[in-house]
Parts: sequence; structure tokens; C-alpha cells
Amino acid sequence: MTKNLIAYFSRKGNNYVGGSIVNLPVGNTEVIARKIQKMAGGDMFRIETVKAYPADYKATTEVAKDEKRANARPELVGKVAGMGKYEVLILGFPNWCGTMPMAVAAFLEAYDLSGKTILPYCTHEGSGLGTSGSDIRNLCPDAKVLPGLAIVGGSVAGADKAVEGWLMKAGLKS
Repeated sequence: MTKNLIAYFSRKGNNYVGGSIVNLPVGNTEVIARKIQKMAGGDMFRIETVKAYPADYKATTEVAKDEKRANARPELVGKVAGMGKYEVLILGFPNWCGTMPMAVAAFLEAYDLSGKTILPYCTHEGSGLGTSGSDIRNLCPDAKVLPGLAIVGGSVAGADKAVEGWLMKAGLKS
């Protein structure tokens, strides 16, 4: 059996969902990570920044824009122990500014992912995967990056069939 790592960056609290700012007790990307773990198994790793993002949604979007403009790599909390034992990295994140958050880029650059399979997914409110697939390929040129899954944040509760079908296509669920 393939050893999966489900690494995800997720933001709870004030988020944009369906045209409104709502307070999420669990971030949308984490909701999907938990579904993936139930369906395909694997270890979980939450990608977290040392410096927390603002509680206010609009303030967070400004920080995200600044980080993207600067091609920043925020400092992260913790590291995956034994990354070498994993064959598949299921990588989750919200779409920020048309791609993955810069914290996810920092995570990818912290490891040698040569020969690993990366299966990305994102949550979004209309922008899909954006350029995240090509951005991941550029950061991890020696990894195999499979087609990603984009899930509208407001529909994560009912996304089981989409997640299951995506995992089946990737060969992680029968």
C-alpha cells in the first residue's frame, strides 16, 4: 500500500464563502483533508506559519497579496518527520491570489520531493486551481504532479463524490 501524506494549509475563522464573510470553525481545506484521510488513509500534517495571519479576512487578503508580490516564503511551524517514507503527497490549500499561498511554496521547498507523486487540491470561491498546478511543477520539477481537484469552499460538506472520484482516478481508492 502506498504511504500517503496529506499536508494542508487551511484557515479557519473569517472567510469568504458564497459572497459573504462567515466565521468557519474549521477551514474548508481542512474539511477536505479529513475526508481524504477517511477515504484513502494516510498521515496528516497541517502547514502552519510562525506568524499568524490576521483574524480579519480582508487584512489576510492584503498580506497574501504582499507575500505573492514579494515571492515570500513565510517561516513555518514544524517539519514532517521522515518525509522520505511517503510516496504520495496529497497537498491541500485555499486558492489565494490565483495560486497556492506562499506558505505552501515554503513547505514544498523545505523537502526533496524527487520521485514523489503530488496530488494537489484547493478550495476556492470561483477561481479554481488557478496557476497552482504549474507553480507546483516549477517548484518540484523532479516530482510527478497529477491533475488537481478544485472544490468550491461553500460546498465542501457535500464534496464526497468529487473527492472519491478524484482519488479513484489517482489510484488511491478503489
